[in-house]
Amino acid sequence: MAIWDPADELNHPMDFLLVQNGFINLFHQQAILDETMSWLRNHRYKVVQVDAAAWQSRGDLHQDLARALNFPDYYGSNLAALNDCLSDVAVQTYGWTATDTGLVLVIDGYETFESKDASAAHHLLDIFARQATYAALFGHRMMCLVRTGDPELEIPRVGGLPVAWNHREFLKLR
Repeated sequence: MAIWDPADELNHPMDFLLVQNGFINLFHQQAILDETMSWLRNHRYKVVQVDAAAWQSRGDLHQDLARALNFPDYYGSNLAALNDCLSDVAVQTYGWTATDTGLVLVIDGYETFESKDASAAHHLLDIFARQATYAALFGHRMMCLVRTGDPELEIPRVGGLPVAWNHREFLKLR
């Protein structure tokens, strides 16, 4: 898939707006997230959802992501293995195909898991952001939409970039 057309900077399609400042976007309002996911699906993105609020441990995180992204049976269920498998996802070895415009990982209830294991929660986003950058080298689009019940949530940089609120909620929450 080709990277965006230079005209998209002026046309502002939803997917362009989501990744223009990084591959991870925060959402608070469920309705805005739902509209965004619908737009992405209508534009042939594969949208994969996980519920971080249900994760009680790192093991749950790994099990849920492995299922959602079709990781191989030999997945090691640790952060290094997550990085390795997401690098395979970035080049479409599994998790999505060339017929998809891109891959969108939606993480709901992020703040709930972050309160249990802030390190693992942050590493997940950092690894995803780095692998989304890697995917872009091949013209592949990967992004992560993170919904939180905390409108004040601030996440440290991931993949060397700040984690921004989506363009519709950015000014409302500030």
